[in-house]
Amino acid sequence: MTACAVPGSRRPARRARITAAGCALVALCAVPAGPSAADSAPAGAKPTIVLVHGAFADGSSWNGVIARLERRGYRVMAPANPLRGLQSDSAYIASVLRSVKAPVVLAGHSYGGAVISTAAAGDAQVKALVYISALMPDVGESGMSLAARFPSALATATESVPYEAGSGVSGTDLYLKRDKVRPVFAACLPAGQADLLGVTQRPAATTAFSQKAKVAAWKDIPSWALVGRQDMTINPDQERFEARRAHSHTVEIDSCHVSPIAHPDAVADLILQAATATRTR
Repeated sequence: MTACAVPGSRRPARRARITAAGCALVALCAVPAGPSAADSAPAGAKPTIVLVHGAFADGSSWNGVIARLERRGYRVMAPANPLRGLQSDSAYIASVLRSVKAPVVLAGHSYGGAVISTAAAGDAQVKALVYISALMPDVGESGMSLAARFPSALATATESVPYEAGSGVSGTDLYLKRDKVRPVFAACLPAGQADLLGVTQRPAATTAFSQKAKVAAWKDIPSWALVGRQDMTINPDQERFEARRAHSHTVEIDSCHVSPIAHPDAVADLILQAATATRTR
């Protein structure tokens, strides 16, 4: 590379300024890109925490938890769960995980638990799984088959609506009935807040609950689980059964189904336990 500026040059000032600016740009572009902080995370570094929401919800359901985790210095991601089917949703979340160049603590709420159980399978970067009032299917199980064993009020709280997605793709969405949102889904929230969840709910395709799990990452990855004793959406006995067979570190709290919204401190504390354990391994 030739020199950019020559002391004492007689070139006009404007031309000199242009030349200097151009050389500065060349020099900037010529600096070799070093590894990002994520690419070179040292052993014992804080993991990235990835939060996966469940049916009838979106990433904002984690807002209170996110604020608490970020105050503790963690990088947090809350990607959108497509809610189209267990296999496609899990493939999407797995692709998000591949973009994270650091150890991961992966948490799922409700149906999000089934998604993380598949998405994390075979991913060496996922160091811990955290299930919050969640589905934890074993291989060959589905949300529907688990609900048949452990019935809950959700069975009478949804309505089916056909949908079309173009190119001949169609299916059936499940919505929470508006008069069932608070008693079944969000009984521990104020009425106005529960009503808002009903207005903004994202439906889940029936395939989210009918498709059977092909893998179960909790068999190989340490797990933590939170049981909501007043959960009317997923039977608390189902949550306890799932946690026992996964040998999860388990806590129980007095909460309805939407514990990340109603009890963000308890949810964040459990995720932090998993994150701390990850750093010490």
